[in-house]
This record gives sequence, structure tokens and C-alpha cells, in this order.
Amino acid sequence: MRDILNEIIAHKRYEIERQKRSISYTSLERQVADCSLPVYSLKEALLRSDTGIIAEFKRRSPSKGWINQHADAVEVTGGYEKAGAAALSVLTDLAYFGGRLDDLQQVAAQASIPVMRKEFIVDEYQILQARLAGASAILLIAAALTVEESFRLTRFAKQLGLEVLLELHDERETGHIAPENDIIGVNNRNLGSFVTDLEKSSKMARLLPKDAVRVSESGISNPETVTALRKAGYLGFLIGENFMKQANPGAGLAKFIEGIKSGKGGMGR
Repeated sequence: MRDILNEIIAHKRYEIERQKRSISYTSLERQVADCSLPVYSLKEALLRSDTGIIAEFKRRSPSKGWINQHADAVEVTGGYEKAGAAALSVLTDLAYFGGRLDDLQQVAAQASIPVMRKEFIVDEYQILQARLAGASAILLIAAALTVEESFRLTRFAKQLGLEVLLELHDERETGHIAPENDIIGVNNRNLGSFVTDLEKSSKMARLLPKDAVRVSESGISNPETVTALRKAGYLGFLIGENFMKQANPGAGLAKFIEGIKSGKGGMGR
């Protein structure tokens, strides 16, 4: 099976260079210097939450195709927030996920909880964009970056007041963890093959810094899984497709949270 991650990253670098010709890096820097949009702490939101759900907005994926092609970002994420999401994640990649930077900007403008830019970030330019769009956090994917790039982009985001969710896929990527990385995710899905293994989060837990807020990503579709992962030390759970494939994603999240609180996914930390 083709390695979709390498394909996406190659396309992303080309895309960024085109964007820089339209709006220069220097221009974005000047705009960020004047930016006063509020920032909400993802880490604190997860520490305070009883469920730790980071509810994701995405229209499609390379493996599943269109999940919810005509979904409205503001409507869906508003439903997520009302249902009790700890934070929001908005995919902004157009070519492979059907997302737009405008989605992020519109969601952040109406949200009162942290909003993360879910993107294949390989350049500081994208982090400047995230800040200007109103994001409170960004995702960095270790598999898409060298260790030096991961450290540099983490520190750049922190300088802008943004938090970073560093996503790992296996034990070989633990070297990407910089001292500044205090929110660390484990993606249960292989980005090359799309195979999902929920045991990955449990196996990786012992390798992560004890003081980091841990987030499990992908393949979570029932409250019982949240229970098991909380026992393994996870406080955050990035869930998108499970809700987005439903007619009313917000209602789907509300039912999921009800299942957790009713004992189908007990709350013990």
C-alpha cells in the first residue's frame, strides 16, 4: 500500500510555497504582531475535564473518502461544545481531508473552548496562519518531521502563545519529545497503511513523560475504550470520524458522554 503520509507532506510543501507567493511570510509576521485573539489552554482544559474529549471536525479522509461532505464547521463544532467537548480539533487540509483554513477561523471566532489546528505542519508559516485564524493549539506529527524540525516548530508555536499536541506513532519517535512538549498524543492509526491498533496507546503509555498530558487518537468508538485508556493514564481522546459519520455529530457526542457518565465508561483517573 502506498505511503500516504509522504504523498501528503510532499503536496503540503508545494502548497505552502504557493501560499507564500500570495501572502509573504513577513506579512504574516506583521499581522501576528498585532493579533489580540484570545488563546485558551488545551492542557488545562483536559486536566479539568471529566471526559477529555477533543471533538474533531473533518469532512473526509484518504482511507474512507467523504464522511460528511456538506457539514458546516460552525454548526458541528457548536454542537460539540454544547454537548460538553473539552476542546475542538479542525482539519484544515483541503486536498486530502476537505478542510479549509476558513473553517478554523470561523470555529475559533465562536468557540469558548480551545480549538486546535489539525494539519500537516512542516513550516513556521502554517503556525503563523494558525495564530491569525484564532487557534489555541496546533498538531505536530513526529512522523512528518525530523527531530530538529519538531523541536524548532514546538518552540516557535510556544513563542506565539500556542500549545502543541505532539503526535507519536511508535517508540522510535519518542526522541521527538522536546522539554517543551507537555501534551503528547499517540495515534492508534498507521498513517501509511491506515491499520488501527488501540493497543498502541496502552503499549506507548510507559514510554511517555510522567508529567505530560497524554492524548489517545484515532479508532475510539465507544465509552468503554475511554475507560480503559484513562486507567492507562490518558486524559485526552481525539475523536472525529465516530461523530462526523452521524447525522447530528453534536448529538452523537452527547450520547457518547452520557455513556461514559452512566458507567459504560467510568470516570476514574
